[in-house]
Formats: sequence, C-alpha cells, structure tokens
Amino acid sequence: MPLHTLVTVAGSRWSIEELFQTGKGQVGLDHYQVRGWTGWHRFITLAMLALAVLTSLTAQQPDTDPKTIALTVAEVRRLLNAFVLTAALPPEHILHWSIWRRTTQARARRSHYQRRQAK
Repeated sequence: MPLHTLVTVAGSRWSIEELFQTGKGQVGLDHYQVRGWTGWHRFITLAMLALAVLTSLTAQQPDTDPKTIALTVAEVRRLLNAFVLTAALPPEHILHWSIWRRTTQARARRSHYQRRQAK
C-alpha cells in the first residue's frame, strides 16, 4: 500500500469514530437490548436515521449571530425534544433559553481562548 493511501484510511477512521461517539451520546446508539440480528438491525437503522436527521438539520442552519455558537447536534436534539415531546413551555421561552445557552457557551469559549493566548 502506498503511504498516502494508509494516511487517508487512518484519517477517515477518526471521522467514523467521532460519528459513533455522537450517535452514542445523542441518539442512544449503544442502548439497544435485543436478542437477535433482526431487532439489532432495526434499532441501529432507526438510530442512524435519527442521527442523520439531526446532522442534516444542523448543517442546514443559516449563519447565526457571531455572539452565539452555531447550533450543534445536541442543541438541535434538545430543541426538538422541547418543541415536540414537551409542550409545557411556550416556544418563545424555549428559543430564548437556547439563545442564552449558546451565548454563554460562546462567551466561555472566547474567555478560554484568550486565557490560553495569554500564557
């Protein structure tokens, strides 16, 4: 094998590993309790479909305010849960909470980067 092919394969492994970690954390990819291949296949297919929908929604977002971080897969999942599964809070409150959370995260990121540059 040429060296550049090995490097390409090794580099693609990282993105696959990250995808599975995101799947485990966001859509419960590791929470299956099945006894047979058919049940496992159905569960994994639905979990990967859910992750694909979340990733697609995250990628389709318009440019956001520079004072907030962009929507992440986790934040899109939280918003969908808040809007679809629980209807106790008004939508304005949920959106305000999401903007506040992402603004706070952006402020923390800027502070962290400034502190690291000062060293």
